[in-house]
Amino acid sequence: MTRKTEEQILKIIEKNSRLSNQEIAVMLDLEVSTVTSIIEKLETEKIISGYHTLVNWEKVSDDEVSAVIELKVNPQRGLGFDKIAERVYQYPEVDAVYLMSGAYDLLVEMRKAPMKEIAAFVSSRLSTIEEVQATATHFILKRYKDHGLVLVDDEKDKRMVVTP
Repeated sequence: MTRKTEEQILKIIEKNSRLSNQEIAVMLDLEVSTVTSIIEKLETEKIISGYHTLVNWEKVSDDEVSAVIELKVNPQRGLGFDKIAERVYQYPEVDAVYLMSGAYDLLVEMRKAPMKEIAAFVSSRLSTIEEVQATATHFILKRYKDHGLVLVDDEKDKRMVVTP
């Protein structure tokens, strides 16, 4: 199979991982056995790293927020940023850690926690790491799109029309 077919399958299951191999086969005009073997290969190669449910947490609770935290760190000799990133991603509160270009080195994502808990995590755990020079915490006010899926409802304007 071509790399293009693999990428087509990846794009389809990235949008909806609940589709069956049969449904994907119909969408791409392929045999089910072909789709099954490609998905197994992609799982073995860890290109498919897992399957998740995308939850719009904003509809569940108003008390909790999500945040992205930028970390400026001193890379360790011979290890770069990897050891620091490993230490950060070990915390169960952390959902994702990225090495970034720009003014800050690591971007940490935290989802659904009370604001006080996020503040305590940053002040007591992240900022106390010896290699961390600075942090900048940004709270996510509204999530419009996530993993390619639009999360906002199509709300109609309910204001009364007034004409002069």
